[in-house]
Amino acid sequence: MSGRFVTRGFEGKPRASGAAANRVPPGQYLARDFPVLSAGPTPITNLRLWSFAIEGLVKQKVTWTWAEFQKLPAQDFTVDISCVTKWTKLDTRWRGVSIDTLLESVDLDPRGGFATAYSDGGYTTNLRLPDIVNGQAFVAYAYDGAPLAPEHGGPARLVVPHLYFWKSAKWVRGLRITEKETPGFWESLGYHIRGDPWKEERYSGD
Repeated sequence: MSGRFVTRGFEGKPRASGAAANRVPPGQYLARDFPVLSAGPTPITNLRLWSFAIEGLVKQKVTWTWAEFQKLPAQDFTVDISCVTKWTKLDTRWRGVSIDTLLESVDLDPRGGFATAYSDGGYTTNLRLPDIVNGQAFVAYAYDGAPLAPEHGGPARLVVPHLYFWKSAKWVRGLRITEKETPGFWESLGYHIRGDPWKEERYSGD
């Protein structure tokens, strides 16, 4: 038989091998590119109007302008990320501000155990505070040495690498601290309330 037996699209997805295999959650394939998935149109944010706030169960709401946010202590982060659509990308490089640094500016009410991240465009996602402190999450404004592109959530997005990537809210504008956990956009549509890729917490009931 001459020629190709299968056409493009039937060749499968690249799987991790060697040491990398231990970094790819079950059911995931390795992404060589950086896929773009969004629930709506890409907002284009005027940096002069941009702000980021921490509000809700805090003694006093804190808001940073873009210029003020750029002056906060920033860090470089190299992390693996996994999307619920089954791709995992290793060693992604970001620069931004740790959530720990941001929370140092507020007095948290002891009742606050959860956060809702909210974004331009109306997107929300819920998070448990223990999932975003102790160096586990940050607000990124640069990727791979360049300003974060709008299609990837620029000018700033939340990054929570150990949870599925829908928790890493694009175009993020703040965190609202709450006593109870309120399902966000995808969680209200049947996605898992927490979203741990190593436990394959994709949908409600997983």
